[in-house]
Amino acid sequence: MNKNKDEQTLAIVPCYNEEHTIGSVVLKTKHYVDEVLVVDDGSTDDTAKIAKEAGAIVVIHETNMGKGNAVKTGFRYALDHGFDYVVTIDGDGQHNPAEIPNLVGNIMNNGHDISLGFRVGQDTEMPKWRKVGKRVLDYATSFGSGGFVTDSQCGFRAFSRKAVAYLIPMLKGNAFSVESEQLIKAHDLGLGLVNTNVTCKYNDLKNTSTKNPTSHGFSVLSYVIWLVAEKRPLLFIGVPGFVSIILGLFLGILTLQYYNQTHVFLISYAILVSIFLIIGALAMFIGLTLSVLPRIIRQTMEKQD
Repeated sequence: MNKNKDEQTLAIVPCYNEEHTIGSVVLKTKHYVDEVLVVDDGSTDDTAKIAKEAGAIVVIHETNMGKGNAVKTGFRYALDHGFDYVVTIDGDGQHNPAEIPNLVGNIMNNGHDISLGFRVGQDTEMPKWRKVGKRVLDYATSFGSGGFVTDSQCGFRAFSRKAVAYLIPMLKGNAFSVESEQLIKAHDLGLGLVNTNVTCKYNDLKNTSTKNPTSHGFSVLSYVIWLVAEKRPLLFIGVPGFVSIILGLFLGILTLQYYNQTHVFLISYAILVSIFLIIGALAMFIGLTLSVLPRIIRQTMEKQD
């Protein structure tokens, strides 16, 4: 990493109830950055106190506002204080701060805007169930990031000042979906992304998440699907609507055939036909509207300009 002496790097550590690990994370991270900022997201333990004693600057959210908000708080601090590069690293100790130079170096030396930690190799202690869930979220996120498949849930990343400034007004999510949202918005903004191999550990950690992994995964997946649906409403809303209509018509034909043969009208089938047709018609209408309306608005604004 060829760092200009005038360039400053900030490490942002968003955390919630990480008193057992935050001190070590801060002490190790200080060796590789100019300043460590801990964003205490409404912790009820001694996270903030220990982080200060370890030498970090601490910003406290009075209530738990979610990881997304904690990251945005850190981003605003970085811009307000003129930092050139930003690293985000989790407070639970799963990431190795010694790999920060590699992450930041991919931005400093290779012209990328965002360097994404990609957890690979034998030193990556990720349970199999996490790998499966992570891969599902990776591919779901890739639909919104131009097909770019990466470690979408890794919080160990580096950003240029340009990337931070561009992303702040675009990030709307409040929770753990922030990592996927960053990738999708970065693609929309034309920011350069690159994978940087990193390691992680789980085996010796007290707890790597304050949230149930299943609910965490589904909440992130649902938000990612919504983000992608906003970008491609015809694909993710209109097409399922069309399929629903086809199923409704198919069941309708079966119902009529059965009636012709037996003179018995299947009310349950008729109800299903109605449901499929109504939902399908609504979905196609919504998909078409969401697809066409933004274009009409853009054209109207361009004419006014």
